[in-house]
Amino acid sequence: GVSIPVIAIIGRPNVGKSALFNRIVGDHSAIVSDEAGTTRDRHFARADWNNRQFWLVDTGGLTDDPHIPMDVEIKRQVMQAIEESDLLLLVVDAKNGLHPSDSRVVTLLRESRKPWVLVANKVDDPSTTDFYEFYELGAGDPIPVSAVNGKNSGDLLDVIVERIPIMAEEVPESLRVAVVGRPNVGKSSIINRLLGEERLVVNDEAGTTRDAIDTPMAFHGRQLIFVDTAGLRRQSKVSDGIEFYSSLRTRRAIERADICILVLDAVEGLHNQDLKIASLAWDSGRGLIVVVNKWDLKEKDVNTAAKFEVECAEKAPFLKFVPFVFTSALSGQRVTKILELLIEVDAERHKRISTSQVNTTLEDIVGRRQPPQAAGREIKLNYATQVETAPPVIAVFGNNPDLVQEHYVRYLHNGFREAWGFRGNPLRIIMRRKSA
Repeated sequence: GVSIPVIAIIGRPNVGKSALFNRIVGDHSAIVSDEAGTTRDRHFARADWNNRQFWLVDTGGLTDDPHIPMDVEIKRQVMQAIEESDLLLLVVDAKNGLHPSDSRVVTLLRESRKPWVLVANKVDDPSTTDFYEFYELGAGDPIPVSAVNGKNSGDLLDVIVERIPIMAEEVPESLRVAVVGRPNVGKSSIINRLLGEERLVVNDEAGTTRDAIDTPMAFHGRQLIFVDTAGLRRQSKVSDGIEFYSSLRTRRAIERADICILVLDAVEGLHNQDLKIASLAWDSGRGLIVVVNKWDLKEKDVNTAAKFEVECAEKAPFLKFVPFVFTSALSGQRVTKILELLIEVDAERHKRISTSQVNTTLEDIVGRRQPPQAAGREIKLNYATQVETAPPVIAVFGNNPDLVQEHYVRYLHNGFREAWGFRGNPLRIIMRRKSA
């Protein structure tokens, strides 16, 4: 569950930030990971060089507002990039030389004390290019590249990997929890309630928020770590924040967590965006708990809570297997319930069912409904075993695994669920060929 560092490409317009981003991300030498949920966005992608992984962020082209002076916009972008990333690449244009706003960006970088690297783009031939004016930026030798033809991008990647801060490994026994959800659903108030208000004294000086990125807490003898609590507090501070950062932050938090708490707004119900986040967590094999916040503001009629759950499960069937907690933002009632559920969902996550029990259940499920023949061939399911925990995976062995239809695999899944629960966790069923 190690945190994957974020590297932001910054610089004024037209220096080739996006070209450099596409070069690194599209370059076959820097493999872009296609793990579940890491598909690239227009602005960020996951790359990997010499076995070091990182997120690359392109801050380019974010304004089309003619009323905002360019320098104000660049400053806003750079400040946000500094806040959100672990290493910055300042791209300058070697063809057109030093520009006053390059120097202004360097001043911001200096004040931030974050590591950064100067990259001179549009260098077709380093031996004939004059870099001396860039030396006055005081950043030593710029790394010459040509984003368009890919010259030297390997050297740049080497430097990036050298300069990436080594992220600390987490304590293995701890239970890592990410609180996720759309902006303004009340994630911070939930986190504050869970941790107790006094825990959230945050130092606002630049460069300090990153250190206290996670918040540990003990509950029932377990060490819980709430990941990226710094990001949540920041989100409430930055009202005009650049949108895609919060999406990248959600992905990183999910990636590092064992269990995700998805916070929904009771009045607004389950939005498309909520659904995306829930699916991302579920498809990444994370445990999931849904907290419905601001429940006190919802018009009540009989059994609204049950109705709310049913409505959510209609939009996303997997939510049938996920525990819901209904809480009030103001009184903070039922917060201990959330902590108890974390422990419970974690236990379900690590639950291992003995092979003999799994087989008894399989016989029972198949006894109730045989797998339908496919292409006139009979399908026999011989035995099953749980091959993994966290999240649980059950392998079912048979004579023609490829012919078992999707709806029957779902039927098996529901049968195992009914027997064993695995509440709050995705359960995968994989079909395997029985060895002769």
